[in-house]
Amino acid sequence: MAKIKETAQVSAFARSYNSFSGVDIKGVFGNKVMAELQAVSYSITREKAPIYTMGSADPRAFSRGKRGIAGTLVFVMFDRAVILSSLGGYAAGGGLKFQSDKDDVRPEFQARQARRDGGTEIPENTSLSSVFANGNPAATVGEQERPLTSVGSDQELAKAWYTDQIPPFDITLAAANEYGALAVMRILGVELLNEGYGISIDDIVSEQQHTYVARTILGWSPVQGINLEAISNQGGVNPSS
Repeated sequence: MAKIKETAQVSAFARSYNSFSGVDIKGVFGNKVMAELQAVSYSITREKAPIYTMGSADPRAFSRGKRGIAGTLVFVMFDRAVILSSLGGYAAGGGLKFQSDKDDVRPEFQARQARRDGGTEIPENTSLSSVFANGNPAATVGEQERPLTSVGSDQELAKAWYTDQIPPFDITLAAANEYGALAVMRILGVELLNEGYGISIDDIVSEQQHTYVARTILGWSPVQGINLEAISNQGGVNPSS
């Protein structure tokens, strides 16, 4: 295929400084790209206290204490729960699972093939509403405790039905602009805390908000991208390469 001539002149500034807007950035939660992500923010706080001694109004030194990392996530709400449909109980393939007491697991989120409550088999993926519709109130969550036969026998892996039940995961922000510049940022060990949502006749778009805490943040760092100056000097680029 014939080479396509590069008409844009590469500026020397493009080799030194690059910027990215929100439309250049994608959020990856674990290994899933979150297309609904609208905004992400974080804050890092640390305890630092002055130390005073007699005879001086000024601090002698500053002691350093604990550090905390927290932030917010904002998603555009379409027709499904955002986090739960990607990482939780509504996700294809089951999503991330957490260790739960067997008697606390809702019937529609059970990992077992079936459970027995009041002599009635409840198969996997049975909705809670259908259980009540069939006149089986004994099948409610936690209605009957099972005997404990061994340590851990009352525990099992279950799909999350609240976002705060989802195990820790990593968030990767990947940025790429029109000049071929690439950058990446990571938030590691994210634990979801609070969730909020609301609708109004005055809102044309509905949003879902989450707050989180994290263990570590790796700030923005550039990644080796496309060398536009080399492409320009060569007279073009072969799209088949």
